[in-house]
Amino acid sequence: MIRGIRPLLRGSTYSGVLFAYCGALASLPLLPFALLPALSWRSAPKSVQLVLVLLFWAVLVGVVGLARPVRRALVVSARRLLRVPLPDPVAGRRTSGSLGLDRWRTPLWLVLHVAVGWTGALASGVLFIMGLSLPGNWLGGEARASLFGTSVRVSGGWSWVVAAVCILLAVAVCVLVTKALRWSAPRLLGPSAAERLALAAARELLLAERNRIAHELHDSIGHTLTTATIQAAVADEVLSADPAAARAAMRSIEESTRAALEDLDYVLGVLREEQSGTAPTRTLADLPELLDRLRHAGAVVEPELSGELAQVQGTLSRAAYRILQEGLTNALRHGAGGPIEVRVAAGPDGLDLTVVNRTGARMGPGVFPTSGHGLPGLAERVRLLHGEFQAGPDGTQHWRLAVRLPVRVPA
Repeated sequence: MIRGIRPLLRGSTYSGVLFAYCGALASLPLLPFALLPALSWRSAPKSVQLVLVLLFWAVLVGVVGLARPVRRALVVSARRLLRVPLPDPVAGRRTSGSLGLDRWRTPLWLVLHVAVGWTGALASGVLFIMGLSLPGNWLGGEARASLFGTSVRVSGGWSWVVAAVCILLAVAVCVLVTKALRWSAPRLLGPSAAERLALAAARELLLAERNRIAHELHDSIGHTLTTATIQAAVADEVLSADPAAARAAMRSIEESTRAALEDLDYVLGVLREEQSGTAPTRTLADLPELLDRLRHAGAVVEPELSGELAQVQGTLSRAAYRILQEGLTNALRHGAGGPIEVRVAAGPDGLDLTVVNRTGARMGPGVFPTSGHGLPGLAERVRLLHGEFQAGPDGTQHWRLAVRLPVRVPA
C-alpha cells in the first residue's frame, strides 16, 4: 500500500488527476440536454431514465469529440498534464483511412475521459470524506460502514483503522485514474495509421532534402576550398617570378569562390525555408570552366570528350557535373602529381565518366582532412540514377573512378 502512495507524490499523478477531474467538469454544460429524454418519458422507471440520461450524455460528449480543434486541445493538454509523448495531429484534410474506425478514436477517448473523471471524482471524494469524518464522528451521526446492504457499526479504535483504509483507497483511486488515462491516451489520441504514414512520408522527404543539401555543400564548397587552397599556394610560389601567373591564380580563386557563395546562398535559403531565387545549376556545359580552375591550381588535366555532350540535359547533366567535380577534387587532394585523365563519352544508351590520377599525397598527409563521405555520396547519387559505380586502385600507382549513367531509366 505504501508503494501505491509513492506515485501520488509525483507531479504527473497530481496533474493527471487534475486532467481527469477537469474533463468531468467540462461535461457539465451538456447535462441539461442529456436530461431531455428522461423529462419527455416521465412514466419510465427511474433506472431506465438514468440509463437514458447516461447514454444521451455520452452521445453528446462523443459528438463534441468529432471536431478537429477538440482533438488538438486534448492532445496538447494530455501531453502537458499526463506527461504522455503525443505528436501534434497531422494538418490537412482527412485521408481515406481516417473515415473509418480512426475517426471515432477521439470521441471514444473523450467519453472515456469523462467517465473515468466522474468515477474517480465520486469514488475518491466519498472515500476522503469517510476517512476524515469516521474518527471523530464529525457528521454527528452514528458511525457505520455499509456494503451491499450490510451495515457494521464502527467504534473505538476501528474507526481510525477504517479511516486510514479509506484514505489509502482514495489515493489508490487517484493513481488508477491517472494510469488508466496515461495508458489509453497514446492508443486513442496518438496518430492513426493514415497519420503515421503521413508522418513517415514527411520525415522521408525531410531526410531526402537534408541529404541533397549535404551533397550540394560537399560537392561545391569542398571542391572550392580545395582548389582555392592549392591556387593560393601556387600564387605565393610564383608571385615574384611570374606575377601574371599569380594574378591568374587569384582571379581563378575569385571566380570559384563567387560560384561557391551562390551555391551556399541557395542552400541557406532552403534551410530557412525562404524563397532564395533560382537554384544555381552546374551542368556538363560548365565542365571547361571547371577544368580551367584545376589548371590554374597547377594540375595537368588531359580531357577526352566524345559524343554529343550538348544533348545530355536535365538531371543527368547536373549529376554528371557533380560526379566529375568530386572525382577531380579527390584527385587534387590525394593525387601524387602527374596528369589527371578525364574521359566523358556520351552514347545513345549511356554516359560514361572516368577520372584517373596517380595515387599518393599531393601536399602531405593531413593537408586536406576529409569526412569520408565523398565516395559513399557519389555511390548513392549513382544508385539513385540506376547507374554503375566503380572506384579503386588501377594498377599500383593510379586511382580510377568510373561511372556509367543510363540515358533512359529502366522501368
